[in-house]
Amino acid sequence: MPEKTLTADAPEGAAEAPAAASPKRWWILAIIALAQLMVVLDATIVNIALPSAQADLGFSDGNRQWIVTAYALAFASLLLLGGRIADLFGRKPAFLIGVAGFAGASVLGGAATGFEMLVVARALQGAFGALLAPAALSLLNTTFTDARERARAFSVYGAIAGAGGAVGLLLGGILTDALDWRWTLFVNVPIAAVALAGGWLLLSSHRDAANSRLDVPGTLLVAGGLFGLVYGFSNAETHDWASPQTWGYLLAGGVLLAAFAWWQTRTAHPLLPLRILLDRNRGASFLAVLVSGAGMFGVFLFLTYYLQLNLGFSPTRTGVAFLPMVGALMVAAQLGTTALLPRIGPKVLVPLGFGIATAGMAWLTGIGVGSSYVSAVLPQLIVIGLGLGLVMPATMQLATGGVAAEDAGVASATVNAMQQVGGSIGTALLNTLAASAATDYLAGKDATSKLVQAQATIESYTTAFWWSAGLFAAGAVIAFLLFRRGVPEEDASAAPVVHM
Repeated sequence: MPEKTLTADAPEGAAEAPAAASPKRWWILAIIALAQLMVVLDATIVNIALPSAQADLGFSDGNRQWIVTAYALAFASLLLLGGRIADLFGRKPAFLIGVAGFAGASVLGGAATGFEMLVVARALQGAFGALLAPAALSLLNTTFTDARERARAFSVYGAIAGAGGAVGLLLGGILTDALDWRWTLFVNVPIAAVALAGGWLLLSSHRDAANSRLDVPGTLLVAGGLFGLVYGFSNAETHDWASPQTWGYLLAGGVLLAAFAWWQTRTAHPLLPLRILLDRNRGASFLAVLVSGAGMFGVFLFLTYYLQLNLGFSPTRTGVAFLPMVGALMVAAQLGTTALLPRIGPKVLVPLGFGIATAGMAWLTGIGVGSSYVSAVLPQLIVIGLGLGLVMPATMQLATGGVAAEDAGVASATVNAMQQVGGSIGTALLNTLAASAATDYLAGKDATSKLVQAQATIESYTTAFWWSAGLFAAGAVIAFLLFRRGVPEEDASAAPVVHM
């Protein structure tokens, strides 16, 4: 299809006029969704397999966290670079290289003969994921030009982004129980093969920011800043908050990100044009994605511990236990983006979703040593899934919608970065608070008693759930204050162009 041109009265740099919808758009959605599922799965699928991998490769408990952290560090710190590469050099090559590299890194990790090899493989997965994820989201944004169809597409994408972590727990448990921990990495190969073949056949190359140049100083500043934040929060799990290994990296990350923001106002070719952040609805959406990512770990992480250690669930049964939440999230995602957002707008919808998630998380604090999954966990998971399903797809759609085509990749990367940094913050914060709650409960009690120990773990879980509820409640307030009133207008002239 030939490229569209700006209308005569359109300002330079404005988005292009909408192109006719591609007849291949729903197949493209399937390929994008598959690739995104692969990236999201790997944030959690390895977690359940860690004990088996540790026993096989013989690394220490202290080193265990780096199997997870290496992925998060590379992914978060390189996301904006990956998004800009997609804009500059084309989304199709970025997508295909990201998929192929991710699969290669997965093979390397599955064949690991030692701790160091596995950590390198996980870091490479994160690096290629940082190229793949923003390319996939920006392809989605530029493929669907019709407002109703775009809402439906984002409901699918947002549901995968929100539920993929739970699916990863399920798949990780099944593969570890039935086969071997290495298959939690090898499973990416057939997924990647389908995504690679589909992307090669269905996508076409186009560079919306071909006349721009890569902002090297900005790239170094933001990569260093995001690395510092994620690494600092990760260290909080194994070091005290007063440790220089924690606050030193957090401080350095904050300084580098402040320098990055200053530099973006000076350079002619910014890595992250500030016009992307200064739109009120888009800025509110970025913050909502950050908060939902932080609070969601209270569900996945600590409920996994509770189900396995306190209720005696196997890894596979633990994954199955999360499926009702996944189903509720998908239903709410479809309802929220296609029916509610176009009618009531984000100022009502997003706080409503956060409020429902807050209620579900607060309800989950009622778990006890001998609680039943059916009465003390299942209804609460469904409520939380409904709430997050109203928040995540809608905010992802608003965060990436309406941007100029040449900024689609970096806007998409910012969404992924917010979710990843939010998850890192949530993991570190909730782990620290949970550990402190358990220590406080054990003070003055018989720490050798199994009943006391079990109750101490319950205290740690419920503390994490209360804080997660607080994060969701804060998200509701932030969303209500920042989102504009009314329904966002779909400006046809601002719709991104499709190049097929």
